[in-house]
Amino acid sequence: MKKKIAIIGSTGSIGKTLLKIINKDKKNFDILLLTARKNYKVLLNQAKIFKVRNLIITDKKYFQIANSKNLNKKICIYNSFNELDKIIKKKLDYVMSSIIGLDGLVPTIKIIKHTKKIAIANKESIICGWNLIQKELNQSKTKFLPVDSEHFSIWKTLNHYKHPNIDKIYITASGGPFLKTPLNEIKNVKISQALKHPNWKMGKKISIDSATMMNKVFEVIEAKNIFNVSYNKIDILVHPNSYIHAIIKFNDGISKIIAHDTSMEIPIFNTLYDQENKTIKSKDLNIKKLNNLNLQKINKNTFPSIKTLKLIPKKNSLFETILVTSNDEFVELFLKNKIKFHQISKYLLNFIKLKEFNKFKKLSPKNVTDIMKLSKYVRLKIKSLSI
Repeated sequence: MKKKIAIIGSTGSIGKTLLKIINKDKKNFDILLLTARKNYKVLLNQAKIFKVRNLIITDKKYFQIANSKNLNKKICIYNSFNELDKIIKKKLDYVMSSIIGLDGLVPTIKIIKHTKKIAIANKESIICGWNLIQKELNQSKTKFLPVDSEHFSIWKTLNHYKHPNIDKIYITASGGPFLKTPLNEIKNVKISQALKHPNWKMGKKISIDSATMMNKVFEVIEAKNIFNVSYNKIDILVHPNSYIHAIIKFNDGISKIIAHDTSMEIPIFNTLYDQENKTIKSKDLNIKKLNNLNLQKINKNTFPSIKTLKLIPKKNSLFETILVTSNDEFVELFLKNKIKFHQISKYLLNFIKLKEFNKFKKLSPKNVTDIMKLSKYVRLKIKSLSI
């Protein structure tokens, strides 16, 4: 029997990689829904290749263009995730949620009740709205699968372990393009240099987050939420080769090192074929990399964004929305050449320390509206600054 699935954010790198995997096993999948914000050309082509009858394009302008270009009467194009009840009549077997940014939060929460399993690649949703996601997962009896290579690796390893047995979780970081760059040269970093990640091909935003190490701050928050462990049980190790994705030290004295190729195909494949006896072609064990792990602690002078971890409250709060949104805005300012690279972390730290934000450390999001309203306020406040 064919697996019925949906991919929200199918025109991004995660969505495209998933479709590449499915293309090798087409006969076993029935894709009911694909979505995009603007990229209607790619979306319509995906629908044609995989015979998908339902599409959602959330940008009104491109939704209208797509409708005018759509000559296939079998394809229904919608403009909102409010149409999910109309599109999905029975629970799907699997959903991939890979919309970038906080825009992915509402669709992720809305689609949970429509699927037996949901793989979430959207960092912002897990960071800012984890308590809301958990509530929906529990009510819908939907299984959650992490997609980030680090969290997937930890999740895969913890299958037969109880969480209290964890002594320490180590998440690895490549160090990005400026690991060995002297501090006095970082001030003159160009956008093109910051976008050149040594190991991964990624979008502009996440490439900059990797260069500042802010992505690891986010991954620590994700790990705390997903695996229900305290921040003092999570640490970051620099590992330039990106071959080791996580290390887990257990209370029984055993440590497990999780390694795999620097390819998102591996975590995506494993979430798609969760608990099935399926194999994926991968490279032989890289002995050279294993003999040269070069693990090291993070230099906080080189990567000052790590200091933000000391400001995050122990329990889920609205403060994480302030952190995520303000980082988005300062990265955008850098990509528009309005601030320098080293100023991203400087402005971020100063901004989130504003007294008016202290109260949000004690407030948990009660609903999605709380998160979106606060995010909008933060964006407007940063835009009003004289930078």
